[in-house]
Amino acid sequence: MQDSPQHVAIIMDGNGRWAKARGLPRTAGHRAGLKVVRQIVEECVGRKVGFLTLFTFSSENWRRPPDEVGMLMGLVLDALEREATDLHRNGVRLRFIGDRKMLGAELTARILSAEALTFENTGLGLNVAMAYGGRWDILQACRSLASEVASGILQANDITETCIGSRLSLAGLPEPDLMIRTGGEQRISNFLLWNLAYTELYFCDVLWPEFSVQHLQKAFDNFKDRERRFGKISLQVASPPNA
Repeated sequence: MQDSPQHVAIIMDGNGRWAKARGLPRTAGHRAGLKVVRQIVEECVGRKVGFLTLFTFSSENWRRPPDEVGMLMGLVLDALEREATDLHRNGVRLRFIGDRKMLGAELTARILSAEALTFENTGLGLNVAMAYGGRWDILQACRSLASEVASGILQANDITETCIGSRLSLAGLPEPDLMIRTGGEQRISNFLLWNLAYTELYFCDVLWPEFSVQHLQKAFDNFKDRERRFGKISLQVASPPNA
């Protein structure tokens, strides 16, 4: 049995399918999904979850039709304008992870402003993955280490898992305890490849615009029933050495 997760990661899948089933444009699905984001953030604040990481836009999503990509960027821009003050008021610290060079100047400026506003907050750490890919994350960490080796700051033999982890986007944060994916697909889609090594995975069929606090509770209940051994056997987990 486990306590409630302190770091939850979510792949919010199913906006487009939700809209299609209702004869609506995909934009309607994304707008409906944004309302659910607010509900889940509020619930995590109330539950005193430490960190929530949301997969908002992947590095592969740039392949989508340009009008949909533009609309998504606009939605994020509008959401930041509307929500940043409320997030700050509720003690949420906002952090964006991903390749910011791919984002427009206006959105990047708004992101920096929201991060600066909430920087000293000590409540929920809300990480928004934008233009993010797990392979990109590991690649930029490796490039950083390679640069230090080339300059003589670091020896190649001294590179450890800790070194790599310290250069990833979520450096300094605990790894996710629970990863939830909505929409029925059962894959992680290049999300936090390094960080999810020992994360408990929970897949549900409900589409993201229909995801509710009750669905979140089901995921948390499922998590509590997991035995997290981290390579050990059950007896070791049940009877730790210092118990």
